[in-house]
Amino acid sequence: MNMQNRTTQNQVNWDDMRFFLEVARARTASGAARRLGVDYTTVSRRIRALEQSLGALLFEKSRASGFVMTVEGQRLISHAESLESTLLAACEQVSGTTAGLAGHLRIGCTEAFGSCFITTQMSHFIIHYPHISVDILPVPHFVNLSRREADIAITLERPERGPYVCSRLCDYRLRLYATPQYLADHPPITSSEDLASHPFVTYVEDLAFSFKLLYLNDLLPGAHSRLRSTSVVSQYHAALEGRALAILPCFLAGPDPRLCEVLPDEVEVTRQFWMYYSEDLRKLKRITLVADYLRACAELNQPLLMGESRVMAYLPSP
Repeated sequence: MNMQNRTTQNQVNWDDMRFFLEVARARTASGAARRLGVDYTTVSRRIRALEQSLGALLFEKSRASGFVMTVEGQRLISHAESLESTLLAACEQVSGTTAGLAGHLRIGCTEAFGSCFITTQMSHFIIHYPHISVDILPVPHFVNLSRREADIAITLERPERGPYVCSRLCDYRLRLYATPQYLADHPPITSSEDLASHPFVTYVEDLAFSFKLLYLNDLLPGAHSRLRSTSVVSQYHAALEGRALAILPCFLAGPDPRLCEVLPDEVEVTRQFWMYYSEDLRKLKRITLVADYLRACAELNQPLLMGESRVMAYLPSP
Protein backbone atom coordinates (compact mmCIF):
# COMPACT_ATOMS: atom_id res chain seq x y z
CA MET A 1 0.00 0.00 0.00
CA ASN A 2 1.54 3.35 -0.98
CA MET A 3 1.82 6.38 1.32
CA GLN A 4 -1.04 8.30 -0.31
CA ASN A 5 -3.57 5.47 0.07
CA ARG A 6 -2.41 4.63 3.57
CA THR A 7 -2.67 8.25 4.70
CA THR A 8 -6.17 8.53 3.23
CA GLN A 9 -7.33 5.63 5.37
CA ASN A 10 -5.57 6.72 8.55
CA GLN A 11 -5.72 10.36 9.55
CA VAL A 12 -2.35 11.73 10.63
CA ASN A 13 -2.28 12.89 14.25
CA TRP A 14 -0.71 16.36 14.53
CA ASP A 15 0.61 15.50 17.99
CA ASP A 16 2.59 12.64 16.42
CA MET A 17 4.00 15.15 13.93
CA ARG A 18 5.17 17.29 16.84
CA PHE A 19 7.06 14.30 18.23
CA PHE A 20 8.57 13.72 14.78
CA LEU A 21 9.89 17.30 14.70
CA GLU A 22 11.48 17.06 18.13
CA VAL A 23 13.24 13.78 17.29
CA ALA A 24 14.46 15.29 14.02
CA ARG A 25 15.88 18.26 15.92
CA ALA A 26 17.33 16.40 18.92
CA ARG A 27 18.45 13.40 16.79
CA THR A 28 17.75 11.09 19.72
CA ALA A 29 14.52 9.88 21.28
CA SER A 30 15.88 10.61 24.76
CA GLY A 31 16.75 14.19 23.77
CA ALA A 32 13.29 14.69 22.29
CA ALA A 33 11.75 13.21 25.44
CA ARG A 34 13.52 15.78 27.62
CA ARG A 35 12.35 18.65 25.42
CA LEU A 36 8.77 17.36 25.39
CA GLY A 37 8.65 16.45 29.08
CA VAL A 38 7.76 12.80 28.46
CA ASP A 39 9.57 9.46 28.70
CA TYR A 40 11.52 7.66 25.99
CA THR A 41 8.87 5.00 25.37
CA THR A 42 6.24 7.66 24.67
CA VAL A 43 8.44 9.22 22.00
CA SER A 44 9.14 5.85 20.37
CA ARG A 45 5.45 4.94 20.42
CA ARG A 46 4.46 8.25 18.80
CA ILE A 47 7.05 7.89 16.04
CA ARG A 48 5.88 4.35 15.30
CA ALA A 49 2.27 5.57 15.15
CA LEU A 50 3.18 8.31 12.67
CA GLU A 51 5.18 5.91 10.51
CA GLN A 52 2.23 3.52 10.47
CA SER A 53 -0.16 6.34 9.51
CA LEU A 54 2.09 7.41 6.65
CA GLY A 55 3.15 3.92 5.63
CA ALA A 56 6.77 5.07 5.57
CA LEU A 57 9.93 4.69 7.64
CA LEU A 58 10.95 8.17 8.86
CA PHE A 59 14.05 7.31 10.92
CA GLU A 60 16.76 4.72 10.91
CA LYS A 61 18.18 3.97 14.35
CA SER A 62 21.95 3.97 14.79
CA ARG A 63 23.95 3.49 17.98
CA ALA A 64 26.61 5.86 16.69
CA SER A 65 24.38 8.56 15.19
CA GLY A 66 21.06 8.21 17.05
CA PHE A 67 17.91 8.67 14.97
CA VAL A 68 18.88 9.38 11.35
CA MET A 69 16.18 10.67 9.02
CA THR A 70 15.40 8.59 5.97
CA VAL A 71 14.69 10.13 2.57
CA GLU A 72 10.99 10.05 3.46
CA GLY A 73 11.70 11.82 6.75
CA GLN A 74 13.67 14.53 4.97
CA ARG A 75 10.78 15.05 2.58
CA LEU A 76 8.36 15.40 5.47
CA ILE A 77 10.27 17.77 7.73
CA SER A 78 9.85 21.00 5.77
CA HIS A 79 6.09 20.38 5.51
CA ALA A 80 5.92 19.57 9.23
CA GLU A 81 7.77 22.78 10.15
CA SER A 82 5.45 24.80 7.95
CA LEU A 83 2.44 23.22 9.66
CA GLU A 84 3.99 23.96 13.06
CA SER A 85 4.51 27.63 12.22
CA THR A 86 1.00 27.96 10.82
CA LEU A 87 -0.48 26.38 13.92
CA LEU A 88 1.52 28.62 16.25
CA ALA A 89 0.48 31.70 14.27
CA ALA A 90 -3.15 30.62 14.45
CA CYS A 91 -2.88 30.16 18.22
CA GLU A 92 -1.46 33.66 18.53
CA GLN A 93 -4.41 35.08 16.63
CA VAL A 94 -7.00 33.51 18.95
CA SER A 95 -5.03 33.50 22.20
CA GLY A 96 -7.17 36.17 23.79
CA THR A 97 -4.20 38.36 24.75
CA THR A 98 -3.54 41.82 23.34
CA ALA A 99 -2.75 41.42 19.63
CA GLY A 100 -1.94 37.75 20.24
CA LEU A 101 1.34 38.63 21.96
CA ALA A 102 1.87 35.47 23.97
CA GLY A 103 4.05 32.40 23.97
CA HIS A 104 7.64 31.33 24.43
CA LEU A 105 10.84 31.85 22.44
CA ARG A 106 14.58 31.28 22.69
CA ILE A 107 17.38 33.64 21.71
CA GLY A 108 20.78 32.11 20.99
CA CYS A 109 23.66 34.61 21.10
CA THR A 110 27.34 35.01 21.74
CA GLU A 111 28.45 34.71 25.33
CA ALA A 112 29.31 38.26 26.37
CA PHE A 113 26.62 39.98 24.28
CA GLY A 114 24.00 37.55 25.52
CA SER A 115 25.01 37.87 29.17
CA CYS A 116 25.72 41.59 29.37
CA PHE A 117 23.37 43.12 26.81
CA ILE A 118 20.58 40.84 25.55
CA THR A 119 19.57 39.45 28.94
CA THR A 120 19.60 42.90 30.51
CA GLN A 121 17.49 44.42 27.76
CA MET A 122 15.03 41.51 27.71
CA SER A 123 14.51 41.80 31.47
CA HIS A 124 12.81 45.10 30.67
CA PHE A 125 10.92 43.64 27.71
CA ILE A 126 9.13 40.94 29.72
CA ILE A 127 7.80 43.53 32.17
CA HIS A 128 5.87 45.15 29.33
CA TYR A 129 4.81 41.86 27.71
CA PRO A 130 3.87 39.57 30.61
CA HIS A 131 2.42 36.83 28.37
CA ILE A 132 5.75 36.22 26.57
CA SER A 133 8.49 34.14 28.16
CA VAL A 134 12.08 34.13 26.89
CA ASP A 135 15.07 31.82 27.21
CA ILE A 136 18.48 33.44 26.60
CA LEU A 137 21.24 31.08 25.46
CA PRO A 138 24.58 32.96 25.74
CA VAL A 139 27.02 30.33 24.51
CA PRO A 140 30.55 30.46 23.00
CA HIS A 141 29.46 28.60 19.87
CA PHE A 142 26.86 28.79 17.11
CA VAL A 143 23.30 27.66 17.79
CA ASN A 144 21.53 25.50 15.22
CA LEU A 145 18.25 27.05 14.08
CA SER A 146 17.40 24.11 11.83
CA ARG A 147 17.28 21.93 14.95
CA ARG A 148 15.33 24.66 16.75
CA GLU A 149 17.96 25.05 19.46
CA ALA A 150 16.79 28.68 19.32
CA ASP A 151 14.16 30.74 17.50
CA ILE A 152 16.34 33.82 17.01
CA ALA A 153 20.12 33.71 16.57
CA ILE A 154 22.59 36.56 17.07
CA THR A 155 26.03 35.74 15.68
CA LEU A 156 29.28 37.28 14.47
CA GLU A 157 28.84 36.06 10.91
CA ARG A 158 25.96 36.36 8.47
CA PRO A 159 24.59 32.91 7.54
CA GLU A 160 25.75 31.91 4.08
CA ARG A 161 22.61 29.97 3.21
CA GLY A 162 19.24 28.92 4.53
CA PRO A 163 15.63 30.16 4.54
CA TYR A 164 16.29 32.96 7.03
CA VAL A 165 15.13 36.49 7.70
CA CYS A 166 18.49 38.13 8.36
CA SER A 167 19.61 41.66 9.25
CA ARG A 168 22.70 43.40 10.57
CA LEU A 169 21.87 44.10 14.19
CA CYS A 170 24.75 46.45 15.05
CA ASP A 171 28.45 47.20 14.97
CA TYR A 172 30.52 47.02 18.14
CA ARG A 173 34.10 47.77 19.12
CA LEU A 174 36.76 45.98 21.09
CA ARG A 175 39.70 47.69 22.77
CA LEU A 176 42.69 46.78 24.88
CA TYR A 177 42.11 46.81 28.65
CA ALA A 178 44.15 46.47 31.84
CA THR A 179 43.73 47.28 35.51
CA PRO A 180 45.35 50.46 36.91
CA GLN A 181 47.47 48.21 39.14
CA TYR A 182 48.77 46.27 36.16
CA LEU A 183 49.79 49.50 34.42
CA ALA A 184 51.52 50.72 37.58
CA ASP A 185 53.45 47.47 38.07
CA HIS A 186 54.67 46.99 34.48
CA PRO A 187 56.75 48.96 31.97
CA PRO A 188 54.90 51.96 30.53
CA ILE A 189 52.88 51.53 27.33
CA THR A 190 53.12 54.54 25.08
CA SER A 191 52.77 52.85 21.68
CA SER A 192 51.89 49.47 20.21
CA GLU A 193 55.60 48.63 19.99
CA ASP A 194 55.74 48.59 23.79
CA LEU A 195 53.20 45.73 23.93
CA ALA A 196 55.68 43.08 22.76
CA SER A 197 56.95 42.52 26.29
CA HIS A 198 53.51 42.36 27.94
CA PRO A 199 51.44 39.21 28.59
CA PHE A 200 47.94 38.80 27.16
CA VAL A 201 44.95 36.60 27.87
CA THR A 202 43.20 35.58 24.66
CA TYR A 203 41.31 32.83 22.81
CA VAL A 204 42.35 29.22 22.26
CA GLU A 205 42.90 29.59 18.53
CA ASP A 206 42.03 26.10 17.33
CA LEU A 207 38.82 26.09 19.42
CA ALA A 208 37.52 29.57 18.55
CA PHE A 209 34.06 29.17 17.03
CA SER A 210 34.60 32.05 14.58
CA PHE A 211 37.68 33.36 12.79
CA LYS A 212 36.44 36.86 13.66
CA LEU A 213 37.57 36.24 17.24
CA LEU A 214 41.22 35.80 16.27
CA TYR A 215 42.13 39.47 16.26
CA LEU A 216 45.12 39.46 18.62
CA ASN A 217 47.64 38.14 16.09
CA ASP A 218 46.29 40.47 13.41
CA LEU A 219 46.63 43.52 15.63
CA LEU A 220 49.78 42.54 17.49
CA PRO A 221 51.79 39.83 15.67
CA GLY A 222 53.88 37.83 18.08
CA ALA A 223 51.90 38.90 21.15
CA HIS A 224 52.84 36.88 24.23
CA SER A 225 50.00 34.78 25.67
CA ARG A 226 50.41 31.95 28.18
CA LEU A 227 46.79 32.07 29.36
CA ARG A 228 44.02 31.32 26.89
CA SER A 229 40.31 30.57 27.17
CA THR A 230 37.42 29.79 24.83
CA SER A 231 35.32 32.21 26.92
CA VAL A 232 35.58 35.99 26.57
CA VAL A 233 33.93 36.34 29.98
CA SER A 234 36.76 34.26 31.44
CA GLN A 235 39.27 36.53 29.70
CA TYR A 236 37.51 39.53 31.23
CA HIS A 237 37.79 38.07 34.72
CA ALA A 238 41.44 37.16 34.14
CA ALA A 239 42.17 40.76 33.11
CA LEU A 240 40.58 41.94 36.36
CA GLU A 241 43.24 39.98 38.28
CA GLY A 242 45.77 42.53 37.05
CA ARG A 243 48.30 40.11 35.57
CA ALA A 244 47.65 40.44 31.85
CA LEU A 245 46.16 42.62 29.11
CA ALA A 246 43.04 41.59 27.18
CA ILE A 247 41.20 42.75 24.07
CA LEU A 248 37.57 42.93 25.19
CA PRO A 249 34.24 44.26 23.87
CA CYS A 250 33.63 47.83 24.97
CA PHE A 251 30.11 46.93 26.12
CA LEU A 252 31.63 44.36 28.49
CA ALA A 253 34.73 46.09 29.83
CA GLY A 254 33.88 49.77 29.30
CA PRO A 255 31.32 50.12 32.12
CA ASP A 256 33.70 48.47 34.65
CA PRO A 257 35.69 51.16 36.55
CA ARG A 258 38.26 48.51 37.51
CA LEU A 259 39.56 48.45 33.92
CA CYS A 260 41.27 51.13 31.83
CA GLU A 261 41.55 51.45 28.07
CA VAL A 262 45.11 51.05 26.78
CA LEU A 263 46.10 52.82 23.54
CA PRO A 264 42.47 53.32 22.45
CA ASP A 265 43.54 55.23 19.35
CA GLU A 266 45.92 52.48 18.21
CA VAL A 267 44.39 49.19 19.34
CA GLU A 268 40.79 48.96 18.19
CA VAL A 269 38.69 46.32 16.42
CA THR A 270 35.22 46.72 14.92
CA ARG A 271 32.93 43.71 14.48
CA GLN A 272 29.25 43.16 13.67
CA PHE A 273 26.38 41.20 15.14
CA TRP A 274 23.88 39.59 12.76
CA MET A 275 20.37 38.59 13.80
CA TYR A 276 18.34 36.01 11.95
CA TYR A 277 15.45 33.59 12.30
CA SER A 278 13.70 31.03 10.14
CA GLU A 279 11.49 32.35 7.35
CA ASP A 280 8.65 30.22 8.73
CA LEU A 281 8.73 32.16 12.01
CA ARG A 282 8.01 35.46 10.25
CA LYS A 283 4.32 34.66 10.83
CA LEU A 284 4.72 34.73 14.61
CA LYS A 285 4.09 38.13 16.16
CA ARG A 286 6.23 37.42 19.21
CA ILE A 287 9.24 36.67 16.99
CA THR A 288 8.95 39.86 14.94
CA LEU A 289 8.16 41.88 18.07
CA VAL A 290 11.34 40.70 19.85
CA ALA A 291 13.46 41.17 16.72
CA ASP A 292 12.20 44.74 16.31
CA TYR A 293 12.76 45.40 20.02
CA LEU A 294 16.38 44.17 19.89
CA ARG A 295 17.09 46.30 16.82
CA ALA A 296 15.75 49.36 18.65
CA CYS A 297 17.81 48.52 21.76
CA ALA A 298 20.98 48.14 19.69
CA GLU A 299 20.39 51.44 17.89
CA LEU A 300 19.76 53.24 21.18
CA ASN A 301 22.96 51.79 22.65
CA GLN A 302 25.34 52.49 19.78
CA PRO A 303 27.45 54.79 22.01
CA LEU A 304 27.95 51.94 24.51
CA LEU A 305 28.59 49.33 21.82
CA MET A 306 31.12 51.55 20.06
CA GLY A 307 33.00 52.51 23.23
CA GLU A 308 31.76 56.10 23.31
CA SER A 309 29.73 55.69 26.51
CA ARG A 310 29.96 53.58 29.66
CA VAL A 311 26.23 53.66 30.38
CA MET A 312 23.55 51.30 29.05
CA ALA A 313 20.29 52.88 27.90
CA TYR A 314 16.79 51.40 27.88
CA LEU A 315 13.76 51.98 25.68
CA PRO A 316 10.82 53.84 27.23
CA SER A 317 7.69 51.88 28.07
CA PRO A 318 5.54 51.15 25.01
